[in-house]
Amino acid sequence: MSLQALTGIAPEIVYRNRFRVARLARFLTIVDEIVAVRRQCRVLDVGGILEYWQGLEDLWQDRPLHFTLVNLCTETAPDDRFLCLSGNACDLSQFPDNSFDIVHSNSVIEHIGRWSDQRRMAREVRRLAPRYFVQTPNFWFPLEPHYRMPFIHWLPESWRACVVSHMACGFYPRARSFDEAQEIMQDARLLNAAAMAALFPDATIERERFGFITKSLIAIR
Repeated sequence: MSLQALTGIAPEIVYRNRFRVARLARFLTIVDEIVAVRRQCRVLDVGGILEYWQGLEDLWQDRPLHFTLVNLCTETAPDDRFLCLSGNACDLSQFPDNSFDIVHSNSVIEHIGRWSDQRRMAREVRRLAPRYFVQTPNFWFPLEPHYRMPFIHWLPESWRACVVSHMACGFYPRARSFDEAQEIMQDARLLNAAAMAALFPDATIERERFGFITKSLIAIR
């Protein structure tokens, strides 16, 4: 279900906050470097959805971009600028090495699973294009963005299970069983700067700040 269906808000409003706009502007500076050489830019968005790009379309629409969006569930492409495919971020073997000009991924790698799965996704990102731009929320930011609660991701697992079993938290409904509580807690595994540097050793890790605190981390090659 789309964010517009869930919230009743159009995608250009849902996605237009200052962090996403600034993040996309940073991404487009790299795109412009690619376009200056290649006259076009082939973008692979791992875990991407159409609403994200449609909500910010006025920022990129004048550029010669072609998007391949890979997600667990496919969508219907609205026009020939988009190709929407189903796939697993940890195994994109349907694409040869350097099939794209840049790989983009926004708030996806924390949802992949265990460290070994995150490492597999990172390897795929690194082999599929000479450039990449991978963003993820910072573990050390006090507000957990999925639960929409402060400090909950720093609590012991048993305490978190108690919280999600008694109340809905952010994007998650109240867990009705022990099994559902475990599923909620395992949905997102946040990373810190050291982990991102280990996953993307050939990248610069840039910090997206809220005041003096790092809100998100972006691995850029």
